[in-house]
Amino acid sequence: MLYRVIDATELPALVEAFMESYEVVAPVKRDRGYAFEAIESPDQIVLDYVSTIVSPKKFFLPPEEPLFSFDRESNDVTEFGAEITPRVIFGAHACDINGLCRLDTVFRDGRYPDPYYCARRAATLIVGISCMPDENCFCHLLGSDEARFGYDLFLQDIGGKYLVSISSVEAANILEAACEVREATDEDRIEFRHATRRRQRAFNPDIPNIQEVAMLMDAFHEDSFWDELGGRCLSCGACAAVCPTCHCFDIRDVLEPDGKTGQRVRVADCCTDPQFALVAGGHNFRETNTLRVRHRFYHKLNGFLANHDRMLCVGCGRCVKACKANINPIEVLKFFARKGAEDVE
Repeated sequence: MLYRVIDATELPALVEAFMESYEVVAPVKRDRGYAFEAIESPDQIVLDYVSTIVSPKKFFLPPEEPLFSFDRESNDVTEFGAEITPRVIFGAHACDINGLCRLDTVFRDGRYPDPYYCARRAATLIVGISCMPDENCFCHLLGSDEARFGYDLFLQDIGGKYLVSISSVEAANILEAACEVREATDEDRIEFRHATRRRQRAFNPDIPNIQEVAMLMDAFHEDSFWDELGGRCLSCGACAAVCPTCHCFDIRDVLEPDGKTGQRVRVADCCTDPQFALVAGGHNFRETNTLRVRHRFYHKLNGFLANHDRMLCVGCGRCVKACKANINPIEVLKFFARKGAEDVE
């Protein structure tokens, strides 16, 4: 990994350099929150945000996407040609970069790569930036507070300067052309350590650090705790809508008014939807909220780990804010902490 330093005042020049060849998507202020949107000027960017309402996932995995069009009378099928926009995601936090890496595991690196996702991923540069957590962040407990890969540049604020981690030639060339790049000094490295420690101390200490979470998901699989969570669930899907790693989808055929032509469309789905596990014949494999909520957390904290060696949750805290019934991974961690305390007694 190559490390360089730039002055904070050079950041607008870097953004403008990217804008010459790419659509730049960055966090901007929207009402009471922040959102990743395409910008027209570096002045629109807000980099000291805690979290955006949703992650940059939508630029790689749209909530609705046509796969092909068809003609029922002629039996003709026309493959959908997605317009791929060269893009830079500027200002992504480490948790969102790790979330994107989870999606890579499913849609790019698996046995059957998804061509739509792969095309968008290949056309996108990722510029990450350091952040400070709020009371809902728990990425440090899941190993997602640091981005070790999955980005092209990563900017660590070290007080009026940025320590830049460089991992792609394309981004490095743009950085060097736009900024006065220099070698990191011992003073820069010391300030980096100080910034890292400040961030570590800022995490909410009331969120318990639970070891062997995946094993505990198995051990307490039948606990009444899941009935209590299921009784609260509204099946609204807000958790999946804001999650950077949820990737379930449904396939639907949408007919035009004439009933002769239409499109096959991939649409985002959610495992807490009552119809998610409904199959032909009317059987529902997870017919209650309890089963659906438990399955969601089991997949996040155990099932995905078993298949891909990492948990699907990255601890961004968005679902904590989005769920009006207070159903989230922090509550699961607190439940395990209570069980551990009972064992001690």
